[in-house]
Amino acid sequence: MRIVITGIAGFTGIHLAQYILSRNNESQEVELYGIDIAGNGSEGVKPFLEDVKFLNCDMLKKEEVKETIDEIRPDKIFHLAGLTFQANPREFSERFYTTNVFGTINLLEAVRELRIDPIIHIACSSAEYGLVSENENPVKETNPLRPLSAYGISKLAQDMVGYQYHKNYGLKIVRTRAFNITGPGERENFVCSGFARQIALIEKGKQEQAIHVGNLEAKRDFVDIRDVVRAYWLTSEKGIWGEVYNICSGKAYSIGEILKILLQMARENIVIRKDPERMRISDIPAQVGSFEKIHKQTGWEPIIPLEETLRDLLDYWRRQVQ
Repeated sequence: MRIVITGIAGFTGIHLAQYILSRNNESQEVELYGIDIAGNGSEGVKPFLEDVKFLNCDMLKKEEVKETIDEIRPDKIFHLAGLTFQANPREFSERFYTTNVFGTINLLEAVRELRIDPIIHIACSSAEYGLVSENENPVKETNPLRPLSAYGISKLAQDMVGYQYHKNYGLKIVRTRAFNITGPGERENFVCSGFARQIALIEKGKQEQAIHVGNLEAKRDFVDIRDVVRAYWLTSEKGIWGEVYNICSGKAYSIGEILKILLQMARENIVIRKDPERMRISDIPAQVGSFEKIHKQTGWEPIIPLEETLRDLLDYWRRQVQ
């Protein structure tokens, strides 16, 4: 089986590749191909993914995408390439639309024009749900979509592009909406990783013994990256084409609770300082998902406890900070 991961140099791409490679001894062997734009970090991850065949490809260049997919002619595609972090959700950012939407269109057009028939998984996001009222939690896939950021809107458009190409052209597409992904290897821009990195810096004497925070009241559904990639695989194997599935823990934790757990693991006494620059005007008070649909279809459920996730994340940053 020939499998492609787009955006393989990213946080999720690396974990998914490791998961797929670990399955080679359990099931049929695969040839795994990793696609990423030149200079986007592929060189740095190659030593960790020795069995992956890396190809440079800009998802915004239609002919380049088509040539790359034609060279591989994959049986399965995991489409992860795209932008994820938006520093200021209030700002309009054209890059999110061009990268997340047109990159997806170029990939699906390549598959359609080449007349190949791979299974395609498109990684979408709970950011599509956006503003969720308290009585709508836990959020199901049928919930209204009210994204509040350029990122969320771009992921909604990407989601609908996948739905359209399945309905119009019969492509074997399954979409997932992952909630707040975290775990070892996550970038510092995201809340759990940002806290863990600050603790690691404090422990190494590279930051004052204070951790800078934004809104600690917002409640989110955090799910371990290793559970997420397992869900990606299961939906590609057992999901129904054209359907969308939530990937979540089904539990809500406030940002303050996350910080408290991490501080209990710290080796130093640390004080908390509010940072107005880290506050978001359009922050969503609470969002927690339901994984009932994916569990019923594939048997998936989260298995890694949050405390284990956060400990592994903190240990990751302890190794990174020198």
